[in-house]
Amino acid sequence: MFTSPLAFCQTEALKGVVNNLAFYRQQKDLKYLSNAKRQVDSLIKTKKDSANVPKSVFRAVVYSSILYTDSLNKLGLPANTLGDITNLVDRLSAGNRVFKYQVEIDFSKRCLSNVYIRKGDGELKGQKYEQALASFQKAQEYAPRYKRISAYIAYTNTRLGNLPEAAKGYASLLNTDTIRIDDIVAAANVYKAMKDTTKALQVIQKGRKLLPDNKDLLFDEANIYYNRKDYRGLQSILPQLLEKNPGNYEVAFIAANCYDHLNDYDRAESMYLQAIELRSRYYDAIFNLGLLYFKGYTTKNGDQQKNIDRAIQWFEKANTILPNNLQCLQLLQWAYLKTRNEDQLNRINDKLKQLTN
Repeated sequence: MFTSPLAFCQTEALKGVVNNLAFYRQQKDLKYLSNAKRQVDSLIKTKKDSANVPKSVFRAVVYSSILYTDSLNKLGLPANTLGDITNLVDRLSAGNRVFKYQVEIDFSKRCLSNVYIRKGDGELKGQKYEQALASFQKAQEYAPRYKRISAYIAYTNTRLGNLPEAAKGYASLLNTDTIRIDDIVAAANVYKAMKDTTKALQVIQKGRKLLPDNKDLLFDEANIYYNRKDYRGLQSILPQLLEKNPGNYEVAFIAANCYDHLNDYDRAESMYLQAIELRSRYYDAIFNLGLLYFKGYTTKNGDQQKNIDRAIQWFEKANTILPNNLQCLQLLQWAYLKTRNEDQLNRINDKLKQLTN
């Protein structure tokens, strides 16, 4: 954490303070920070002392060091210390006599930035989102080059419902080399919440270029195409999606449904059957397969009667899973009308009457 104390400007009066900071850096014993605090406090007794720039700078250095290091407050600093030192650092930074002490001021700001990040994290856990946002913004003010703070701010804005601000925060991260998978997913989720699937897709595609083997991003891209009914876009990534998810019944169903809408009925039939093999009571796959046969869309066997029989078989199986589904019952009604099966037709009609009454 500590910049080499030799880089700090020193006067004879402040030599003991600097030396104790050096001892703490070497031995990590809080007693040296306590000694430095006691020494710097002894140098500031009057209003004139408080206006002394070197003394004030080292008061900021010592107290910001303690605030960062002593997270359990073993040295017993008052509750208002963080606010007081923040005001001191801000006042010193605004002055024109502090240029000699830029190393010390930058050091104090780095310490305080970490303190505000820690504070913001605690406020997030306590669901105090407004306070957390203020803390992270202060941390960013003190450490503008630390890009991860943008992620904390964006996440907090998301929790507050400030979605455009959250999107801006994630956008700034997406153009850096510190981007992480959770940033990409979070940014995409923000855009999806804003109903901007085009932006969400751009973010995910950028993420996939950086992380081409990531299954979660691939699945997210597939879901966007699927929800948008962009079956051509979905088709372009289906081989990769199926290769990376060989035992996933949902992926098999998505592929089947895609091929179904693209009129590639043999592939659709094959993928529906694969989805059912992976999950035997998968209603959507079973019902859609029945519908595929009902419309006579298979080319393996063009016999209409056989397709109707297959449709009835799968509709009946779907009916055992969701016995009160009106759509399935109505299609069974039509199928039994086509086959002129009076007994089964009466059974379905009776059930439809009970449900519609």
